[in-house]
Amino acid sequence: MAEECCSVQLIDGDGVFNVGGVESFMKTVKLAECGLSYAVVSIMGPQSSGKSTLLNHLFKTNFREMDAFRGRSQTTKGIWMGRGVNIEPLTIVMDLEGSDGRERGEDDTAFEKQSALFALAVSDIVLINMWCHDIGREQAANKPLLKTVFQVMMRLFSPRKTTLLFVIRDKTRTPLENLEPILREDIQKIWDGVPKPEAHKETPLSEFFNVEVTALSSYEEKEEQFLEQVGNLRQRFNQSIAPGGLAGDRRGVVPASGFSFSAQQIWKVIKENKDLDLPAHKVMVATVRCEEIANEKLASVTGNEEWIELDEAVQHDVVPGFGKRLTAILEKCLSDYDAEAFFFDEGVRTSKREQLESKLLQLVNPAYQAMLGHLRTKTLDAFKDSFEKALVRGDSFAAASRECTEAFLAKFDKGCEDATIKQANWDPSKVRDKLKRDIEAEILSVRTAKLSELTEKYEKQLDKALKEPVEALFETAGDDTWPAIRKLLNKETKVAVSGLESDLAGFELDQAMVDELLSKLEKYARSVVENKAKEESSRVLIRMKDRFSTLFSRDADSMPRVWTGKEDIKAITKTARSASMKLLSTLAAIRLDEEKDEIENTLALALVETSKTGGIKERGMDSLDPLASSSWEKIGNEKTLLTPVQCKNVWRQFKSETEFTVTQAISAQEAHKRNNNWLPPPWAIGAMLVLGFNEIMMLLRNPLLLAFIFVAYLVGKAMWVQLDITGDFRHGFLPGILSLSTKFVPTVMSILKKLAEEGQRPNTPDQQQRGPGMDSKSFTNGVHNTSSSSSSTSSNVTSSDGAPDISSPLKQ
Repeated sequence: MAEECCSVQLIDGDGVFNVGGVESFMKTVKLAECGLSYAVVSIMGPQSSGKSTLLNHLFKTNFREMDAFRGRSQTTKGIWMGRGVNIEPLTIVMDLEGSDGRERGEDDTAFEKQSALFALAVSDIVLINMWCHDIGREQAANKPLLKTVFQVMMRLFSPRKTTLLFVIRDKTRTPLENLEPILREDIQKIWDGVPKPEAHKETPLSEFFNVEVTALSSYEEKEEQFLEQVGNLRQRFNQSIAPGGLAGDRRGVVPASGFSFSAQQIWKVIKENKDLDLPAHKVMVATVRCEEIANEKLASVTGNEEWIELDEAVQHDVVPGFGKRLTAILEKCLSDYDAEAFFFDEGVRTSKREQLESKLLQLVNPAYQAMLGHLRTKTLDAFKDSFEKALVRGDSFAAASRECTEAFLAKFDKGCEDATIKQANWDPSKVRDKLKRDIEAEILSVRTAKLSELTEKYEKQLDKALKEPVEALFETAGDDTWPAIRKLLNKETKVAVSGLESDLAGFELDQAMVDELLSKLEKYARSVVENKAKEESSRVLIRMKDRFSTLFSRDADSMPRVWTGKEDIKAITKTARSASMKLLSTLAAIRLDEEKDEIENTLALALVETSKTGGIKERGMDSLDPLASSSWEKIGNEKTLLTPVQCKNVWRQFKSETEFTVTQAISAQEAHKRNNNWLPPPWAIGAMLVLGFNEIMMLLRNPLLLAFIFVAYLVGKAMWVQLDITGDFRHGFLPGILSLSTKFVPTVMSILKKLAEEGQRPNTPDQQQRGPGMDSKSFTNGVHNTSSSSSSTSSNVTSSDGAPDISSPLKQ
C-alpha cells in the first residue's frame, strides 16, 4: 500500500518546500503524462479531528494517524501529499496541518493562513473536517477555520472556483437534512462578515465555492457504519472532474507537467506575504484550453503524413505546387482550431491562434527556405548552362549575360510565386538578391576567365613572334640589333593589341578597363624582349666564345682554317675579339627606347685600346678605369643587364679562355712551317758545295757509283713515301720510331715482291723495241707517281689532323 500511495512531505513544519521530493513523486506516479486529467484534494480541520484517518480510509493513503491511547496531540506537521489509490482520474491528496493546535500557540496563525491559501490555490476539492456538535454554536471550533478560509480567499484577485466539501464527523441522530441548512446559514453569515475588496462586496459565495455537505458516523463507536459511509463517499471521487462530479466545473487547471513548478511558485508568493494574483476565470480557462487546442493542432500538423512527405521531398529537390499544398495543410489546421476554440474568450482565442499560426510558420519556414534554396541553386545551374551555350554559339559576351540574367531572374520569380504560402507574408527578395549576386559573380568569373584566355592567347602569340626572332638577332648581335628588335617589337605589339581590342568589343567593358588590358599586353610584349635579353646576357660569355671561335677558326667562306703560315693570326684575333666585344656591348643594356649611349665606345676604349697600349699603366697612373663603376652613364638600373664591372670580369674571363686557342693556332702555324721545309739554309747549301767539291768531282768521274747512288735514291724515295715518315714523326719522335719499326719490314717485302713480278713478266715486242732506257724511265715515272699520290695523301691527313688541334680549345 505504501508503494502505491507514494506519500511525501510537500512542505515541512518550517515552511520549506520539498522540491526534490515533489519531483520524485511526480516521476513515480507519472503525473506529467496526465495532462489535465488529474484532481487535487486537500483537507482542513482542527487538530486531532481525524483528518488523516479519514483520508487513509477514503483514498487508501498511508498518512500518519493519531494514537488515541497516547493522548491527543499534533501528528501531521506541515503539508503532506500522496496519491489516491485506484481513483480515476489520478487524484493527489494533501493532508494539511491541523488548526487551533496548542503546539503553535494561540497567536501563531501565520502558517495556518498560508497553508489554507495554498490549498485553495492548488486544490479542486477542499474537505473541511468539523464536529457535528459544533453546528449551530456561535463559538464552535469550525468558525475560526471558516473565517480563515474566507479571509485568505480575498487575497486571490481572481480566485479559482473550488468545491468545499464539509464533512460532519460523529454524526448524531439529527438527520443531515436538518443539519445542512443550519451549516449553510452559518457559512453564509461568516462569508457576509468577512471584509471584502470593493470589487467583491456584492459577490455571492457561490461565485467562489461549490458548497457540499456530507456526514459520517463516529469511527470509534460505529466503525462499520463509518467505513460504509466512507466507501459511499469514495465513489463520489471517481471521475470527480467529469461534468456533474465534485469538481466538474473547476477552472484554471494547471497542466500536470507544470504542477510542481506552479505549486512551488505559489508557495513562494504566499511565503513572501504577497497577494496571489491568479488569472480571471474566463481568461484562465480560455488561456489554458486554447493553448491546449493549439498544441494539439500543432502536434497534428507535425505528425501529418502529407507534411512529412512534403518536408522530406523539399530537402532534396524543388517540389512542384509546394506553396498550394502547404497552404492547404495550414488552412485545415487553423480552421480546426477555430472550430474547437469558438466558445472561448475571443481575445485569448485570437491571441492563441496568432501564436499557433506563428509556430506553424516557424515549423514550415525551414522547408520554405529549403525550397527557395533549391530554386536558387537550380536557377543558377540553368543560367550557367544557358550562358555557356550562348557563348559557344558565338553570341557576344555582354548580350548573352544580359539576356540570360533577365530570363532566369524571371524564372526564379515565377518559382517563388509557386512556393508562396498564403498564411505567411514572407519576402523572397533576399534570396533573389543572393541569386542575382551569384549570377553577377558567375558572369564576373566567366568574364575574368574569358579575358584571361584572350590575354593568354595574345601573350602566346607574342611569345611565338618575339622569342625566337629576338634570340636569333642576339646571336648575330651588331649595330643594328636593337633597332631591329624595336622594329619587331612595335610591329608584333601593334598586331596583338589590335586583335585584343577587336575581341574586347563584345564584352562592352568601360574604356578604362580596355586601356588597362591593352597596356598590360604592351607591357607583356616588352617584358618578353627584356626577359630574353636577360636570359641572353646570362649566357654572354658562351655567346662571345662561340662568336670568337666562329670568326677565328673559320674563313670568310665558313671553311675551317688550316694554319699554313700565311695567315695573319694577330689580325684575325683582333677581328674576332672586336666582334665579341660588340656582342658584349649589345647585351650590356636594354635599348628599347631609342636612347643613345656610350657603352660600346667605353668598352672599346677600356678593353680593346688597353690591349693595344699594353695596359692602363702605360696611360699613366692618373688615368681612371671607365669600367670601375656599377652603372652605365645615361642607363638606368632597370635597363642594365651587365654592369661595367661585370663586363670587365666577363672580358677578362673571355680572354683567358680564348688565349689557349690563339696560342694553339700559333703553334700549329709554326709546326706547319717546320714540317714543310726539309732543305738546309742557303748558307749551308753553299758551304756544302764548296767543301764537297772534290767528292762531287769523284762521283762525276765514276759512272757506276753515280748509277748506284741514283738507284739508292729511287729506292729510298719509294721507302720514304710508302712508310709516310713525315706523317709518323709529326706526332713525336718516339711514336714515329715505333710506327716505322712495325711498318719497315712489310714495306721492304712489298717493294721486293713488285720487283720480282716485273722481272718474271714476259717481254712483248714493244718492250723489246723500247730497250732498257724506257724501263728505267717507266720505273722512275711509277715511283714518281706513287710519290706524288703519297704526298697528296700525307698532305690531306696533315690538314685534317691540324684542324682539330686548332679548334680543340674551343670545344673544351
